Amino acid sequence: MTEARHTKFYIDKRNKKWLGVCAGIADYTGMDVTLVRILLVVVTVCGGFPWTLIAYWIAGWMAPRKPTELYEQNPEDKKFWQQVRTSPRRTVREVRAKFREIDRRLADVETYVTSSNGRLAQEIEQLR
Repeated sequence: MTEARHTKFYIDKRNKKWLGVCAGIADYTGMDVTLVRILLVVVTVCGGFPWTLIAYWIAGWMAPRKPTELYEQNPEDKKFWQQVRTSPRRTVREVRAKFREIDRRLADVETYVTSSNGRLAQEIEQLR
């Protein structure tokens, strides 16, 4: 259930200016909140006046508030979940590639430790 909470859209009441919709969009997409606000104003001024505000109000009314535990995420986790939201398949490929790299490195260490390396055996004996 925790994973689903990371991939939903929430309004961000802590970083809000009005209802928190722009801050929520910025958090969801990983964009800068100022850029999202500027884009909203430009779209509103350039012909989307009533519809943009109606959509904004509906999003502010219907979207759930961001859970408090998601505010305490470290920046690395926050970026990871933003990548998951934008491209889940690419994120899965990247995670698998990281695990393959870790597995390869672990196999190299295992090979080095279990090999008949005289210098390593001497170093281990000196540590005892």
